[in-house]
Amino acid sequence: MVNSVSNGAARLSDSSALEYLGRRISRAGTLAIYAALAIIYFWFGGMKFTLYEANGIQGLVANSPLLSWMYGFMDVMAFSRFLGVLEITVGLLIAARCIAPAASALGGFLSMGLFATTVSFMVTTPGVFEPSLGFPAISAGVGQFLLKDIGLFAASVLVLGDSLTAMGRRRLRAWAAEAISRHSIASRFHASAAPPAEQLESLAPR
Repeated sequence: MVNSVSNGAARLSDSSALEYLGRRISRAGTLAIYAALAIIYFWFGGMKFTLYEANGIQGLVANSPLLSWMYGFMDVMAFSRFLGVLEITVGLLIAARCIAPAASALGGFLSMGLFATTVSFMVTTPGVFEPSLGFPAISAGVGQFLLKDIGLFAASVLVLGDSLTAMGRRRLRAWAAEAISRHSIASRFHASAAPPAEQLESLAPR
């Protein structure tokens, strides 16, 4: 019986340690995703101001029904600069998580939209799939380049969800602090309005 209880306590301790370690690693992973997405957006966004990158994305944009119309009133370089500004802005919003979860929530939402658009390029861009191998084989160039955006889309979903959770916690803490403050003020008011103990004693019937 004693051995059974001892073994159960040991297993419980091990489970608690694993759970704690898992939470710490998960939190570190979440922060790493924020940092990675911000770096990706800063780097990709900065490259959009070069002619090399503007020409590199032209084939993707020109074949996309979602974006090709923008070439009707923007030249290749102007659109690339516009996209660069947008990507750097999204990177800044995501990086603002520690001071403004609402900003990173917006960044996560915009990031989801951007990566959903780039994933759609897999359907509209020629050369994504490798015909010599048949479906679902993808090309080593543009196909694999676009496929990774599925993971980045998932990371953006995590950023949005984590940011909304942080916003809810902040509002709950603010509400709790306000409720405590109101209760404290009300208690002081009632204490000051109450008659002194000596008065109560003098009014008591003898």
